[in-house]
Amino acid sequence: MQPKDFGADEFRGALNLTPERFERFAIYHGLLVKWQQKINLISSNTLEDVWFRHFYDSAQILQYFPNDARVIADLGSGAGFPGMVLKILNPELNMNLVESDERKCLFLRTVSRETGLHVSIHNERIERVSDSFVPDVVTARALSALHRLIEFSSVWNRKNKKLQLILLKGETADQEVGEARKIFDFKVDSYPSATRSSARVLRVSEVGCA
Repeated sequence: MQPKDFGADEFRGALNLTPERFERFAIYHGLLVKWQQKINLISSNTLEDVWFRHFYDSAQILQYFPNDARVIADLGSGAGFPGMVLKILNPELNMNLVESDERKCLFLRTVSRETGLHVSIHNERIERVSDSFVPDVVTARALSALHRLIEFSSVWNRKNKKLQLILLKGETADQEVGEARKIFDFKVDSYPSATRSSARVLRVSEVGCA
């Protein structure tokens, strides 16, 4: 299925959403379209494909979460991908959205308020993020090279040896894994993306120094 054929109804059907969760996504979508006129939340050429390119792309990683995952750190959340999408799908998650851009944080707070879902928003650079919480899973989408994401997560990895990074990566995924292995030892599972044939979902665990 091509993005142009994948709208709200297709998204709802693909994920078998309850009416309540679909309504939250509809609110989110409306806010995204409205705020995009003021600030650059997403690439303008994907605005017509939000349900597929952003919502569905983000949603696909939830299936790879450990069953006992509760605390999540979403790095470089931007417009809320994947963190806010995951929170709507599983409201029980303790979701921490890390974003340095104050305007994007204001957008995320608005989405949180309008959907009635509590998330913790950390308006600071990833390198300085508070260690007041320890996540079970770190997520990121189109943010940084794998070795940098592992570095960013190191403070949490020292406290939680079961920490997993579940990442949406593009066509350079294999290359990034190779580069990261020069610095770190880790286990990685690589899965095909549901939205792009050249993209991958990486699940990284058991991180140590090479």
